[in-house]
Amino acid sequence: MKICDVTQFYSPRSGGVRRYLGEKQEYVRERTEDEHYLIVPGERTTHQCEGRTHLITIASPKIDRTSRYRILCNVPLVRSILREVRPDIVESGDPYHLAWTVLRSSRELGIPAVAFYHSHFPDAYLRTACRFGGRLVEQMLFSAARRYIVRLYARFRYTFVPSATLQRLLESWGLRNTIPIRLGVDARTFCPGPDGRAWREELAVPDSAFLLLYVGRLAREKNISVLLRAFQALRASRRRDYRLLVVGDGPLRQQVRRLQEETDAVIWRPYIEEKTELRRCYRAADLFVHPGVVETFGLVAVESQACGCPVIGIRGTNMDDHIHAGLELWAHRNCAEELAEAIERAADQDLRQIGISASVRTREIYDWPNVFMGLWRYYRLAMGGGAPALEKAELPTGAVPTE
Repeated sequence: MKICDVTQFYSPRSGGVRRYLGEKQEYVRERTEDEHYLIVPGERTTHQCEGRTHLITIASPKIDRTSRYRILCNVPLVRSILREVRPDIVESGDPYHLAWTVLRSSRELGIPAVAFYHSHFPDAYLRTACRFGGRLVEQMLFSAARRYIVRLYARFRYTFVPSATLQRLLESWGLRNTIPIRLGVDARTFCPGPDGRAWREELAVPDSAFLLLYVGRLAREKNISVLLRAFQALRASRRRDYRLLVVGDGPLRQQVRRLQEETDAVIWRPYIEEKTELRRCYRAADLFVHPGVVETFGLVAVESQACGCPVIGIRGTNMDDHIHAGLELWAHRNCAEELAEAIERAADQDLRQIGISASVRTREIYDWPNVFMGLWRYYRLAMGGGAPALEKAELPTGAVPTE
């Protein structure tokens, strides 16, 4: 089988979609006889080949000066590559112009097209635009976004959704081709272990300190401001010697740097690529803080749990489906005060036991090979013309039960 992924959501420096695509290519190389092509924006147009996996970057401008992401504008080249490769199935990874390009090319070539709904963009991006327009503007934009999502994704054979909660929402909007497929974790790498103490020593974090960890983009849609205000409140309370390790970069990096200067209790690492190094961060931390409220999955939260580091966040999001210990401790409202209180509650618990429980369950459910076995089954069904409604009664390994 020859598979091709096309997405705008790709940065050479981390990101959940990049991790999903990288793990998919590793699965192809290690566990299948298939061939995989990945078409993404890049600084230059290149074609890199590793065995039966191909990474094709197309020269694309950056979204802005601070962003790691680029806009893939050369649609004719994408279509030309698809004609040359002639995959058996093509997967679209974003809801913008490339998704329509994939649909047009799939019709032209007579091959099935599927989509992965990685980003719930009405929540992730439109709320920022609505803040200055009032309630009426917000309602109009969200209504238009819902219609657009249904109109676009209904054209794909299947739409993969990483959360059962998000699937139910899309179905309530009228989208009928959704398939719940969770993302995964490299269970061989992300597991409990002893190297966290050495990493704390390198970071100059005392044994007596309580180390909080955040991993992800430093962007408004990640709710970074709430995290930083919550940390300020924790430092002001003086109940514990709270420290914060931030791994990531983005347009709000200056907020992190200012807090670093003000408190001398923030450690910032703009980027960690190696999974083994990221594992050291999870193992070193006492608690992982995920302030996001618009995540479709929350891959780093799953990785943290796999390493035995419990997660705290804000309830009522798609991430609730993927937290396997300690969810009752989470904040109930999206505000810094409640997040700080939730962190304090968690700090009073037996976090080691919570972490062990979360690790066992997470590594059992989310191991990438199990996830991709389920995904491959749907690829074959799509190639054979199978209808998703007939298949939901028997979910494959890696699919998310909807009940």
